[in-house]
Amino acid sequence: MDWITFRNKTFDLGCFSIHQVYAWHPGFDRNNFVRWTRKGYLVHLRQGLYAFPEYRGKPEFAAYFAGRIYKPSYISLHSALAFYGLIPESVVQITSVTSLKTAVFRNDFGEYSYKSVRADLMFGYAPRPLADGRTTAYATREKALLDLLYLYPFYNTKQALADLRLDGDLLREELNRAEWASLAARFHCAALERRARLLSKVYGL
Repeated sequence: MDWITFRNKTFDLGCFSIHQVYAWHPGFDRNNFVRWTRKGYLVHLRQGLYAFPEYRGKPEFAAYFAGRIYKPSYISLHSALAFYGLIPESVVQITSVTSLKTAVFRNDFGEYSYKSVRADLMFGYAPRPLADGRTTAYATREKALLDLLYLYPFYNTKQALADLRLDGDLLREELNRAEWASLAARFHCAALERRARLLSKVYGL
């Protein structure tokens, strides 16, 4: 199969797995992936998953790939808080939560960090629209904060929480307090609830 035929068939997928290619063309030569990657025609995202370098010019695709590289997962923690404008710093890593083991992947689109939680804690997220009609899963504001407090237990003092430099005005305006409390209870973690109450005091929620 020539490159042009392959590209026309797969480009609109954004990214694709080798299994998708074999389903479409069972006799596909696996060595093509190696050759085309070396030539810069393809970008290797992780084992068995590829994308096209043209998508590097579309920043929203880095977020889209986060949900494809490691499944199930959803963007949360610092990346989700930055997405909602709740923290001032730009986030270099794309941080996600998964029920699989903790993992990190690095490729031409960035660094992807996945923090592991119990399967029963995979809630509080929804698809967010991206370009070209695509979506990717983001934690809600409430769940992103709770994931942060749960997975980073050193946020257990007023100073540590203040050092997060959350936008207090935006937090007070947009955080759903009832949802925040309801989701916190679902963790069944007394230490998390203490950290959540402390954060509420620090930011006047």
